[in-house]
Amino acid sequence: MSEESKPDLPPAAQRALAEAAERRAQAEAEAKANPRPVELGGRDGLDPARYGDWEKKGIAIDF
Repeated sequence: MSEESKPDLPPAAQRALAEAAERRAQAEAEAKANPRPVELGGRDGLDPARYGDWEKKGIAIDF
């Protein structure tokens, strides 16, 4: 996000947006440098802890 796109923001908000963008870029660089290990024998698809789809052998479990 550039300063020209949001000129009505106060300087503190613009600094916060710039710092957040920098943190996101740093986190992406760290994720590329240190990828997560592959889970052997794990589930396929989306993370059930994040999306709430706990299912094993046709039985759905909701916490």
